[in-house]
Amino acid sequence: MRDAYHEELDSIGEGLVEMARLVGSAIGRATTAILDADLKLAESVIAADEKVDDLQRDLEARAITLLARQQPVATDLRIVVTSLRMSADLERSGDLAQHVAKLARLRFPETAVPRDLHATILEMGQLAQRLMAKAGEVIITKDVDLALQLEQDDDAMDLLHRTLFQHLMDDRWKHGIETAVDVTLLGRYYERFADHAVSVAKRVVYLVTGEHADEIAPPTAVEGA
Repeated sequence: MRDAYHEELDSIGEGLVEMARLVGSAIGRATTAILDADLKLAESVIAADEKVDDLQRDLEARAITLLARQQPVATDLRIVVTSLRMSADLERSGDLAQHVAKLARLRFPETAVPRDLHATILEMGQLAQRLMAKAGEVIITKDVDLALQLEQDDDAMDLLHRTLFQHLMDDRWKHGIETAVDVTLLGRYYERFADHAVSVAKRVVYLVTGEHADEIAPPTAVEGA
C-alpha cells in the first residue's frame, strides 16, 4: 500500500511537469501567432488549453483522493497541498497563453502588435517560455537555489513590461487607442505568466524546506555573505 501511495505522489509530480511543459509551449506558440497574425496557430493554442485543464482536474482529483484515503502528515501532506497550489498556478498560466492566442484571433488578419514593438513582445514571449521551462526543471530537481533564481530572472520581465508602458505613454505614439489597449493587455498577460512561473518555484522551495521563499536569502546573497 505504501509503495502504491508513493507511486501516486510521484505521478502527481510528473503531471505537474507535463503541465509546465504544455503551458511553456503554449506561450511560445501564442507569441508566434500574435506577431505573425497566424490564425491556424492561434486556434491550435486555444484548443490545446483543454488538455491543460484536464490535467489539472485529474491531478486535483488524485490529490484529494490521497488526502481522504491516506491522511498524510508532515512532508507528504506538504507535497499534496503544495501540488494542488502549483497545479492552479500552471492552469492559470495556460489560460494566459490562451488569452494571447485569442487576441491574435480577434485581430486577424491584422496583427495586434505594431512593428516597432515586435522585438519587445518577442523577447517577453521567449522569456516567459524560459521561466516556465526553469520552473518545470525545479519541480523535477527540487533545486532550491535554482528556484530562488527565478524571482531574480523575473526582474527582466518587469523591465520589459515597463518598456511597453514607456512606448504607450510617449507623445509620439501613433497607433491609436485600440492598439494601445491590445499592447497593455499583452504586457499584463506575459507579466502574470512570469509571476505564475515564479510562484511555482516558490512553492517548490516551501515543499523542500518548509520555509517560504521570501524568508530565504537568494543564492547570490548567500555566496556574498
